[in-house]
Amino acid sequence: MIKKIIFGLTLTLSGVSLNINATDANTPSVKANTCNDFTNVSLRKLRSTDTLNLCEFKNKPLLIVNTASNCGFTSQFEGLEALYKKYKEQGLVVLGFPSDDFFQEENDEKDTAKVCYINYGVTFPMLATSAVRGSDANPIFKHLNAQTSSPNWNFYKYVVSADRKTIKRFNSRVAPDSAKLESAIKSAF
Repeated sequence: MIKKIIFGLTLTLSGVSLNINATDANTPSVKANTCNDFTNVSLRKLRSTDTLNLCEFKNKPLLIVNTASNCGFTSQFEGLEALYKKYKEQGLVVLGFPSDDFFQEENDEKDTAKVCYINYGVTFPMLATSAVRGSDANPIFKHLNAQTSSPNWNFYKYVVSADRKTIKRFNSRVAPDSAKLESAIKSAF
């Protein structure tokens, strides 16, 4: 006997086709990757063809940072990674958005990826290089900019509450290990 489960996945095993659709009397219907806020967007991951639907992080606080590989603040990747490791089990998601808006990003994504992943050991999600200010800003930064203001330099940090109702903006000089930033992260849960 096969239970009907709704996930929208179809499997074919030995000529038998199973349509796994996840609704069973004991399983609540779950809409994965849907949300009704500014994170309802899929963006390409750094140096990948894969996309990341930010609704995946629904009900989790976000620390969103515009990054650059050749900036005086690039070493902040270490502190951002430390914050991510410290709070990820509680639900914090750090999202890195490489940008060349201030002319300090590598021209080739493989070089950007090397700085992030090899040089600084970043394990939090990094998105493909995109604009973070002006009319070309990616959809996430369009919203952040409308709610607060555009970043004036690289490594601006935006703490977004789990319910998406509060956004706190921090400039480049606020280090990832600052008490002010950590306090904002704790209040975002």
